[in-house]
Amino acid sequence: MKSERRSILKKLFASAAGVVGLGAASKAVAEIAPAAAPVKEVGDVVMYQDVPLFSGHTKFNNMVFVAGKGAHFEGDITAHTKHVLDELEKELIKAGSSMEKVLKCSVFLHDLNDYKAMNEAYKGRFGSKPPCRTTVAVYGGVPGDSLVEIDCIAYI
Repeated sequence: MKSERRSILKKLFASAAGVVGLGAASKAVAEIAPAAAPVKEVGDVVMYQDVPLFSGHTKFNNMVFVAGKGAHFEGDITAHTKHVLDELEKELIKAGSSMEKVLKCSVFLHDLNDYKAMNEAYKGRFGSKPPCRTTVAVYGGVPGDSLVEIDCIAYI
């Protein structure tokens, strides 16, 4: 049964190639197949014991993925949020994007009681068309004793 199907398919393709012409058939395949595979680009690679651990951002096609940014200094949620958003903006600019091109943000709070104050510092930072957002409080806190960590996905 399988060999019979293969035989039928071979005959079908052979007759199509004969009608269309081998050059046209190969051109059609070339148009469907991409010329070159997209390449992943990374920036600001963080090393751990001389081994790459993670990147500050990763670019793929026209997308940029920015790693979570935190604030590792004494301060309140307002100061931490402003600092983190400034760091996100710097990383986006390095990657060839901007705050206005952010499509999605994830916000990780040390304490959900900081939600209102974080929103006050956050509002207006992404232009008139803000990205969609997920906000969660993290059990055990944000790494590095930051009160907030934010990552994002943008286009270039």
